[in-house]
Amino acid sequence: MAREQYVTTTQGSSSPRPVPDYVYKIGIYGWRKRCLYLFVLLLIVILVVNFALTIWILRVMWFNAEGMGLLQVHSDGVKLEEGESEFLFPVYAQEIHSREDSSLVVHSSENVSLNARDEKGNVTGRTSVGPKEAQGHTQNMIINSHNDNMLFSADGGQNVIGPDKLRVTGPEGALFQHSVEVPLLKSELLKDLKLECPTRSVTMDAPKGVHLKALAGNIEAASNMDVILQSSSGLVRKPLYTS
Repeated sequence: MAREQYVTTTQGSSSPRPVPDYVYKIGIYGWRKRCLYLFVLLLIVILVVNFALTIWILRVMWFNAEGMGLLQVHSDGVKLEEGESEFLFPVYAQEIHSREDSSLVVHSSENVSLNARDEKGNVTGRTSVGPKEAQGHTQNMIINSHNDNMLFSADGGQNVIGPDKLRVTGPEGALFQHSVEVPLLKSELLKDLKLECPTRSVTMDAPKGVHLKALAGNIEAASNMDVILQSSSGLVRKPLYTS
């Protein structure tokens, strides 16, 4: 505690006049000082805890100069040397490649969706694979082989199958709701070829003729009504074969 005395003088009098003592406290005392020390101590504790948590997170997540754990960040992209990677939010990438000695596998508990967007952010193509079905939305779908030969193409107007042979392995064959155009229609070896329409009629048209040929058997045509063979510009003839 410091005591300071101030002396005042009046004009015309040389003797000083005593002034009452005033007490001034210099520094912080009492509860304010305790609160300040407690605040400083609490700040130091918080800094130490944050620093310890930072070190712990760095060690747990395997942060290093090249990336995070097995996930390495290079100038040409992100590379995962081994193990698995899990993404909780959407991932935007220009290209995704697997390692040379393994395949690329994508797992999801719900579905896997791939979206293609234009410059404005609108979705131009979408592929979704779910637990029950797979859906694709695009203007034109093209599937090519490893040597860039077109295998299948589909758009809003038609479907094109690239290989020379289309094989249907279903027990009930193929079901067509509209017309079908094929240059050649044949069955597998030792199996019959059947064209059937349960409720309507079966019609075969060709600008240069329709050829029906059985190499080792008969050709049968059965109908509930009439079997009509008609030629627009010629005769219906049975070729004669001589031995």
